Amino acid sequence: MIKTGEQHTAALRDGRTILIDGARVEDGTRHPAFARLVQSVGGLYDFVAAPDNRELMTYATPSGERANRIWELPTSLDELVRRRHALEAWGSLHAGFLGRAPDHVASCIAGMYMGLDVFEAYDGARARALADYYAYARDNDLYLTYVIINPQADRSKPASQQKDAFLTAAVVDQDAEGITVRGAKMLATGGVVANEVFVTCIQPLQPGDEPYALSFAIPMNAKGLSLLSRKSYEAASPSVFDNPLGSRFDENDAVLHFDDVKVPWDRVFVFKSLEMCQKQFHATPAHVYQNYQAMVRLSVKVRFLLGIARRTAEVNGVLGFPQVRETLGQLAAEAGMVDALVAAMEAKGRFHNGYYVPDRHTLYAAQTLTQQLYPKIITALRELAGGGLIMLPSSVQDFANPEIAALIERTQQSPAASAIERVKFFKLAWDAVGSEFASRHQQYEMFYAGATFVTKGHSFRTYDWDAAAALVNTMLGSYELADEVNPSQAAA
Repeated sequence: MIKTGEQHTAALRDGRTILIDGARVEDGTRHPAFARLVQSVGGLYDFVAAPDNRELMTYATPSGERANRIWELPTSLDELVRRRHALEAWGSLHAGFLGRAPDHVASCIAGMYMGLDVFEAYDGARARALADYYAYARDNDLYLTYVIINPQADRSKPASQQKDAFLTAAVVDQDAEGITVRGAKMLATGGVVANEVFVTCIQPLQPGDEPYALSFAIPMNAKGLSLLSRKSYEAASPSVFDNPLGSRFDENDAVLHFDDVKVPWDRVFVFKSLEMCQKQFHATPAHVYQNYQAMVRLSVKVRFLLGIARRTAEVNGVLGFPQVRETLGQLAAEAGMVDALVAAMEAKGRFHNGYYVPDRHTLYAAQTLTQQLYPKIITALRELAGGGLIMLPSSVQDFANPEIAALIERTQQSPAASAIERVKFFKLAWDAVGSEFASRHQQYEMFYAGATFVTKGHSFRTYDWDAAAALVNTMLGSYELADEVNPSQAAA
């Protein structure tokens, strides 16, 4: 099914438990903390459903039905690139600021399905559950979020040694119908607008942590499931003009708490297996495929930020300054590097069970470098803008007062824009680089893939060290001490 924004919005009115600002939300689709986000997500689905976008955004499933390309399983480089074009088109609607848009976790589940043989070797029933769930999520075009890390608490101890045995979500019971889960997981980014949540653990678990070694999917309105939302930047941004990004694209983050939530066996993919919790990501294409999507999204976001950079120089009348062109040239080179890395991971891809997946090391190289690059880009934008980012009218209401509006007209001058255009642009720029919403995004881009030592570890693990060593050995083998000196000289 290719669903519309209206259909997705209606599905969110399912009685789920969302907790924010000391109260339970009755209807997240109308609440001031989430309503514009709901509209933005609805716009994504309307874009897919538009007849003119049918070839770009959908593909034919084995049954002949059309499905959203986020669920596609490419069997060639051309198909992978075609899917990327769809992801880029979707990402352009939010300029890359929806880090957990529906295409992210869909990529994870699709990647696991590509490695179905790993699940079959582990447990045939769990493999069937995964295969059936992939088809169900694809055919219903579900928006999935995930919670794959544990509450921080005492990070020096594994989950089983925390003061509260059920701080982290764990199995508390099981029967013929399924398992019962109690505890908490992080971070359900986009959870308030998702249909279902994929629950597992990507962090290494220790012996004794078996009750926490789970992988399953449930609806967001499951009985006993609560979403504990962080502060809403959308609620703090009543005006789109004043906060054009935070007012519409605050995807929200939430802690999920499981109060004895029942999960049927046909939704359980891993059960009490430390080894399989890791294998589901790294022995299948899942980790690569989901993070490839993230890099495609980030490439769109970087492109947007470069547009902010150039427009800043134009509005301030400094585009001709050599030092400004140098800064923009450096930014352009770095944006080109991100685009090139995405293209390289595609071109260097490999086949896995007949599916074509991006190159692992190029992906991890890209993640390692962009974790460092994103804050650098933000700093460059701040330097280009100077005080223009913060010396702006207090709110859109200033324009409603003729006297204040006249002062704005005099003080917000630009050789390339009217006063209103200048204010409008710098409000957008501030929301991208300096607002509370922007600060959350800097933190997000630096850590969504894990701490820097994690991504660097992936890069170390997947690099072709044998090829590098072979070059060194070849060079070392090309000359000998005896070629330069005779034995008596060598002994001396």
